[in-house]
Amino acid sequence: MRIREAQLSSQEWEEKVGAQFRALRIAANLDQAQLAARASISVGALRNLERGTGSTLKTLVQVTRALGHEDWLESISSAAGISPIDILRSGPVRRSRVYRARRSEA
Repeated sequence: MRIREAQLSSQEWEEKVGAQFRALRIAANLDQAQLAARASISVGALRNLERGTGSTLKTLVQVTRALGHEDWLESISSAAGISPIDILRSGPVRRSRVYRARRSEA
């Protein structure tokens, strides 16, 4: 990630992402009404996404899929991590803290 991108505000990111969606829509030779219909969203929701003036995650996902860019969704959702189930199956967990016995109130 370039230094400038790391310093972008949330609003600037929304505008940047919106501009990218607009460019993809135009490259696909679709007007807003056509893409909105393909994504099963309103034209207003698409307009908000493209302007970066607020949108829902659902709108973003639907437009991404309608444009055929599910790979974007895969790239942000495939977090390689440790499964809690795998941890349980691996055996006893080592303690990372020492717990002292509580004082009894007498």
